[in-house]
Amino acid sequence: MTIDTLSLAGKVAVITGSGRETGIGAGIATALARNGAWVVLNHVSDTSAPRAAASAQKIVDAGGKAVVVQADVSTKEGAEKLIQQSLEKLQVQHIDILVNNAAGGRPEPFLTAPTSSIEEIFRTIVYAPIYLIQSVTPHMPRGGRIVNTGSVASKLGLGPTAVYGAAKAAVDALTFSTAMELGRGYGVTINTVMPGPVDTEALPKEVADKIHGALVPMTRAEERVGTVEDIADAVLLLCSEKSRWVTGQVISVSGGITGG
Repeated sequence: MTIDTLSLAGKVAVITGSGRETGIGAGIATALARNGAWVVLNHVSDTSAPRAAASAQKIVDAGGKAVVVQADVSTKEGAEKLIQQSLEKLQVQHIDILVNNAAGGRPEPFLTAPTSSIEEIFRTIVYAPIYLIQSVTPHMPRGGRIVNTGSVASKLGLGPTAVYGAAKAAVDALTFSTAMELGRGYGVTINTVMPGPVDTEALPKEVADKIHGALVPMTRAEERVGTVEDIADAVLLLCSEKSRWVTGQVISVSGGITGG
């Protein structure tokens, strides 16, 4: 009897928002690479380039295959650049997995949120997945996987994250709304993982402490925040053949804060 695995051997994966070695995106890239995928790490700014390179090198040192592409995926041109350079750098003609993990903005009162912040949040969280799905689908063979990173903020209505939560709710709707076209037309599944609080450096400590303090008492699995590995392993499962009959779903990976 052969042993079932979550092998991604022969698969190519592009993960946006993976430029920080301690972040969810880099954790996802590591998990997919550890299971055989060739991975593309994406970052936006020149300042994050060294950290993205370090994350990729760590994967390579562990025996994996990883490259880095700098691109602003909140624009159509940037999304197309990421997909094209991913194909060129890995010298392949297919991308099997797309993980839309890039995020932007920070918590602030809704009524005084500046226009620039609102637009940044929606460009990065909503527009980027749309542009990337449009750009990658022609290069994605049947059996492809698209995974979006959502947030419990889309369900809980937390005051200082109203705009962010609204953007994440749009991604939830995008996931369900595109599932039939992608599935029946292209043989591709699309799902969203919905983390609760996760121990990363994405937010300033004082902001993270406030949000975590409100959410940790709501967890059911354990009284703790999530880890990058908790989220990455859920994404790994959705990227595997085992998830072939799962699509259009928003799956809570929050320790039970919300059931989706």
